[in-house]
Amino acid sequence: MHTFQPIPSDLFDFSPFRMIGKDWMLITAQAEDKTNTMTASWGGLGVMWGKDVVYIVVRDSRYTRELIDQSKTFSISFLNPEYHSALKYLGAVSGRDEDKIANARLNVNYHEGIPFIDEASTVMVCKKMCKQPLSKDNFTLDSIDEKWYTNGDYHNLYIGEIVSILAR
Repeated sequence: MHTFQPIPSDLFDFSPFRMIGKDWMLITAQAEDKTNTMTASWGGLGVMWGKDVVYIVVRDSRYTRELIDQSKTFSISFLNPEYHSALKYLGAVSGRDEDKIANARLNVNYHEGIPFIDEASTVMVCKKMCKQPLSKDNFTLDSIDEKWYTNGDYHNLYIGEIVSILAR
């Protein structure tokens, strides 16, 4: 396992538009003895209720959503570009059907009992604060539903307090 060092959030400086939107991230959660991760390219960072937070969205159909719902914590992991094929794989297969983390040749590490992907360069360990299901009724633009949800597989918005930021 790799060694990670904590970084104070006020010293952490990166572009969420690049790291989330272009490089992607892995959302990892564990419930009981099951751990799963999924690739995501939508989300954000900010401040809510006086806390540094991450915003993630996870579709109803995703197995990772079930684990997030059963847990009080989750993590987001950012990997270097050489892991892009693993990120594509993790976004294409379901953890319900296989141990996709092992099949992607990645490993799970833990910080204060919260799982994250060991090959990451940066990790945000989070405590779940809020879940808000999204639906057609939430959108003020009809084009959102028409473009992204024609099959009715809506996202859930999660807000998580950033407990720790870790870097290798």
